[in-house]
Amino acid sequence: MDCTHAQGLIDIYLDRELDPVRSLEVEEHLRGCARCAESQGERATLRRNLKNGSLYFTAPSDLQSQIRRSVRQAAKAEAPAHWFSPGWYKIAAPLAAAALVVLIVVPRFLGSSPDELLTQEVVASHIRSMMADHLADVPSTDQHTVKPWFNGKLNFSPPVSDLASAGFPLIGGRLDYLNNRPVAALIYRHEKHVINVFVWPAEQTSSSSTPIKTQQGYQVVRWSRAGMNFWAISDLESNQLAQFTDFLKSSTPAYPG
Repeated sequence: MDCTHAQGLIDIYLDRELDPVRSLEVEEHLRGCARCAESQGERATLRRNLKNGSLYFTAPSDLQSQIRRSVRQAAKAEAPAHWFSPGWYKIAAPLAAAALVVLIVVPRFLGSSPDELLTQEVVASHIRSMMADHLADVPSTDQHTVKPWFNGKLNFSPPVSDLASAGFPLIGGRLDYLNNRPVAALIYRHEKHVINVFVWPAEQTSSSSTPIKTQQGYQVVRWSRAGMNFWAISDLESNQLAQFTDFLKSSTPAYPG
C-alpha cells in the first residue's frame, strides 16, 4: 500500500469501517511510514479535541428564548390548513435537517469517551490478531528472546515475564498500534484461551488499576506499574483473568528501573 492509498483510508480506518484485511494493510503501512503515522495521529487528535468540553458553546438563556419565540412565531405565520401543505414543508425541512445533525453527526463525535474509544481499540486489535493469523511477530516461550526482539523497534523496553509456572505461558510478542502510537503486545495462553497484553509508557510512574470490565464478550482490564500502561484482554472468565493479572503484576517491579 502506498501513501496516497493509505491517506485516503485513514479516516475510514479511524471510523472502524474497514474490513479486517484492509485494516491490517493500513496498520502495516502506518508502522513503516512516519509521515502517514503522523497524519493519522493528527486526525485522531482532532477527533479527541472535538469531544473536549472547552470547545462547546452554550447559548445564553435569553438568546435561547428568542430563538424559541422566533420559531413559534414562524410556525404560526406558516401554519397551513392541513399538515401536508407547501407551507408546512418550509418549516419541516430545516427541522428535519437539524434533527439529522443531532442524531447522526453529534453522536459520532461525542458518543464515546477517550477511555471507551481506547477500549474499543484494544478489543479490535485483539480480534484482528487472531483473525488474520498475525498473533506473534516473534513466536517464542523464552522471555529472553521476546524482550530483546523489541530493541530498536520501540522507543521503550517493555517488561516481559514468562508465567508458565503459574499456568499462563508466554507464547510470543508483536508490534501493535494503539493510542496513536506503536506499542508492545505480549501474548500469553491459558489452555485454549489467548491473552493479549498491550504495553506502552505511562505519563505517571505511580501504580494504579481499574476493575475488569466486559466489552463485546471479552474481559478487559488495565493498570499502570513501573512507568508502563498495561491493558490485558481475553475471553477467559473474569476470575481467571484477575488471577493472571495478579501474577503479571507480581513479576513486574513496582517502580521503573
